Amino acid sequence: LKGELSRIVEKLIGDYDPVNGEDKNLQDTWDYVQKQLTCCGWNGAEEWEKNDILINKSMTAYPCSCSNSSKDAEENTGFCTLDVVVNGTATHADWPVHRQGCVDGVQDWLKDNLGIILGVCTGVAVVELLGMILSISLCKNIHSEDYTKVPKS
Repeated sequence: LKGELSRIVEKLIGDYDPVNGEDKNLQDTWDYVQKQLTCCGWNGAEEWEKNDILINKSMTAYPCSCSNSSKDAEENTGFCTLDVVVNGTATHADWPVHRQGCVDGVQDWLKDNLGIILGVCTGVAVVELLGMILSISLCKNIHSEDYTKVPKS
């Protein structure tokens, strides 16, 4: 699953477009993860260099959720613009962003919360199983009723 999650996040980063509402929930979730874990990209900020919008802007913009600058603190989504442009083109090294990737933070969060996740899944499964048992027993106990005496309207 680690490899699959890595591919999903890399595709999300490459296709990230704050204007396009198609993947808005997924993009907002990834922005939240980057902001809360103070990280950038899956393995590092260099993954954002594969984003088509940033390439078209000559890398003079960067993801706001990755920012380590206090002026971008209120911006959690979309792209922020570099204040100083170096020769018209920039790289991820010029961005004021966190350098470490989110992979370790996500893994640590999953390890810390694995018991809670499994407990909730088990609880839901038990409730569903009890509902199935109840519905089966109700179906078995239903007797054929005589509806011939019911007046027709």
